[in-house]
Amino acid sequence: KMSMPRWAIAFACVAAADAFGAPSLGGHVRGHAQASTLRSLSARRLAMPSAEPTHSSAGGAQMSMLGALRGGQGLASQLRTGDLAVDALFQGSFWALALACLAVQIATRARKQPESASSTLSKGEVSLRNRFLAVFWLYKMADWMQGPYFYDVYASKLIGGLPVSADGVAKLFLAGFGSTMLVGPFVGGLVDGLGRKKASLAFALAYSLGALSTVSNSLPLLYAGRFCGGVGTSLLFSAPEAWLIGESKRGGFSGNLLGQTFGLAYLGDSVVAMLAGQLAGKAAFRGGPAAPFIVSTAFLLAGAALVAFTWKENYGSTQASDAAVTATEAKPVEGPKLLDRVGAAWKAMVADRRIMLVGAVQAAFEGAMYTFVLVWPPALKTAVAACAASGSSVPFGAVFSCFMACCMLGSSAFGLAMKAGMSAEAIAVSMLAVGATAMSLATLAASKSALLSLSLAFFAFEACVGVYFPTIGTLRSKLLPDEHRGAIMNLFGIPLNLIVVVVFLSIGKLKTVGALVCSSTALCVAFIAAILLQRENKRAANTAALN
Repeated sequence: KMSMPRWAIAFACVAAADAFGAPSLGGHVRGHAQASTLRSLSARRLAMPSAEPTHSSAGGAQMSMLGALRGGQGLASQLRTGDLAVDALFQGSFWALALACLAVQIATRARKQPESASSTLSKGEVSLRNRFLAVFWLYKMADWMQGPYFYDVYASKLIGGLPVSADGVAKLFLAGFGSTMLVGPFVGGLVDGLGRKKASLAFALAYSLGALSTVSNSLPLLYAGRFCGGVGTSLLFSAPEAWLIGESKRGGFSGNLLGQTFGLAYLGDSVVAMLAGQLAGKAAFRGGPAAPFIVSTAFLLAGAALVAFTWKENYGSTQASDAAVTATEAKPVEGPKLLDRVGAAWKAMVADRRIMLVGAVQAAFEGAMYTFVLVWPPALKTAVAACAASGSSVPFGAVFSCFMACCMLGSSAFGLAMKAGMSAEAIAVSMLAVGATAMSLATLAASKSALLSLSLAFFAFEACVGVYFPTIGTLRSKLLPDEHRGAIMNLFGIPLNLIVVVVFLSIGKLKTVGALVCSSTALCVAFIAAILLQRENKRAANTAALN
């Protein structure tokens, strides 16, 4: 089934509600683990501390908000006059979003429609899906756990008797992103040539080394750890997905499998993120900022064990698309061909305009997403200062929980759209239209410090993020040639990482509104690329029909 079990949604609601008072989630943001660093560093570059508010009066604030609304006073007027507690606004928003998630899941399960043979997964497909999801969620738990304390763990280091400065932490951050950008395509070639199972095991090793390096006070060792983390990021976002698609094609499984699996993977990822934030906070409280990194290695070890004992090897070759080829018959690419894989992957991209358009969608959307990650905290801080009562601060834990609930809604919407017969291309166009509109409205709201409008626009964009990840995974599975899948996926990351680095270095000049303009522009580019991709696919389908 596509939908998340109801107990998991309810459990996530409880965990997220507990996060309202958890300072650990103050630095936890959407994206992979490196993304949370953007918030910590940008807050310091913009001289805007991200202190977590206290919530001793949250219950009373909620009651006063409900009483005021019953009395006829509008929510917008309360924000203008400063009568509404910001805590109550976001806590109320979270519960509304959580209930919406639960309602969607219940409604989806309640509709007992007859399932056709094409929509029902076989035992083999269910087995493949479950083996992938178990590893994916364990690896993502480790990834999410390292995010909230990136800044703190490096800022706590003493190098030559002196603490690492904010600029020093920024350099360590950029070292990780830079290594991802520079070595990613070559790592992708190794993923395809040496095997996706081995590459998934290599991710656990590289990320573990990066995590363990955080206990050191040696600057060269810290940089080496960041390099390992960058290599691990390249592996995480290419090897497991490439393995899943390769196994699906080699098994001759239906196209239904991949769409359902990607939708469920990223629906569960939102739950994993909230739970990881809770666990990271408890670990840091007991063992300091390096403790979440150390604890994350346990999840990496568990994921690697599942890979070692439940996954079969597959390689990037045309053999993977032949259902008649067994696991033992597939062979790795040997000799000098391995060194030529990156060049061959580039040629394959250039030869098919649809692949280039998928890459444009991915780079532009994720560039916009990480830019959003960079500026949403200061944007909300400015709006709260202008609209709310004096002394109010942003409850980052509650905001994060709202974002995760929106992502879960988006992932659920993707599943419903697929069941309704929409193509991944059509879903991408619709999602990007909403995303570009939401970010444009957020830019306008930020320029006027309108808290309610800004929050709603951010929620809408986060719902689009929930739709995006299963959508882009489905598009890649359809269009990327399996023999170059890992390399091409990492080539897509070059412009993405360039966007992130340039915006990060320019944030002082761009300011919040300027960065949101950049994000809106990137989403418009992604929207145009998605429209062109849809047209190209229709043209290819018509040509195939004529032939």
